[in-house]
Amino acid sequence: MSVIEALEQRRAGAKLGGGEKRIDAQHARGRLTARERIDLLLDKGSFEEF
Repeated sequence: MSVIEALEQRRAGAKLGGGEKRIDAQHARGRLTARERIDLLLDKGSFEEF
C-alpha cells in the first residue's frame, strides 16, 4: 500500500467519526453530526479540516 492510499484510508475513517452506528444514532434522535452542521453553516470550500 502506498503512502497516499494509507492517508486516504485514514481520512475516510476519520470522516466516520465514531462510526456508522453512532452516526445512525444521532440521526435517529433527529440530530446532525458535527460535520453535517459545519457543512450547513459554512460556504462550500471555505472550511478545510486538519
